[in-house]
Amino acid sequence: MTCPHCHQDAPSTPAGFTWWGGLIGAKVLNHVICGACRRGYNGRTGQSNTTGIVIYSVVVGGIVLALTLALLR
Repeated sequence: MTCPHCHQDAPSTPAGFTWWGGLIGAKVLNHVICGACRRGYNGRTGQSNTTGIVIYSVVVGGIVLALTLALLR
């Protein structure tokens, strides 16, 4: 797939660990890294994962907050 940022046909590699999703978030969003410019995008659609990353972070943050509050009670 052509990178949406640099428009190169360099091979993309699946992202392993990411700061925003750890090991699971990148797999859930099919996040890949361009071999030429090293920027990430959705490997299925070729679109940016920014919206998905924000939603994923809010959901995970909400779950962590709810569990923390439940444990403190």
